[in-house]
Amino acid sequence: MEALRSHLPEIAVAAALAWGSGLRIYAALLCVGLAGRLGWIELPEHLEVLAHPLVLGASGFMTLVEFFADKLPWVDSLWDAVHSFIRIPAGAALAAAVFADSGAAVALAAALLGGGVAAGTHLAKTGGRAVINTSPEPFTNWAVSFAEDGLVPAGLWLAIAHPVVFLALFAAFAVAAVLLLRQIARGVRILVGQVRRREHR
Repeated sequence: MEALRSHLPEIAVAAALAWGSGLRIYAALLCVGLAGRLGWIELPEHLEVLAHPLVLGASGFMTLVEFFADKLPWVDSLWDAVHSFIRIPAGAALAAAVFADSGAAVALAAALLGGGVAAGTHLAKTGGRAVINTSPEPFTNWAVSFAEDGLVPAGLWLAIAHPVVFLALFAAFAVAAVLLLRQIARGVRILVGQVRRREHR
């Protein structure tokens, strides 16, 4: 128990990176890279590359692209569909990088858990946004999108500054996602149907 307690900061950061990847992968990379570059936090050795100017430039540009793509109904859902192949592996890789110095077994376990967290967050986001997009008005979609824009940096900050609080809120998010599983599954079915119809045009 004492060993687990001593690793709470790393667990919180790994969970936050995986969770942030499921919502806004590029914003998560940009926030962590900038924080390391400006000396606000000390990045784990295997995450120091995120603070490199080239990586910051790329993540900053893609954050801007995602910001606008996510504000357009149905474009956001198509963006989410494509990023199923990016967010989940990225969440696994980032979680593993936090524990890369703790041995291969620990890093692999972190990758598996991080990938699961990123997948769950991504599916919750994708399904929820697809359901919201069935409404003809764009304002709800915009409100949710702006909320996601703010959640990622806030969540990463909370994981670093107050890891126990972040983990408690993360657990609440996981419970809520399970309770809303039926609505999320409905949203995913809507999204798949939309993608298939567009492919057949």
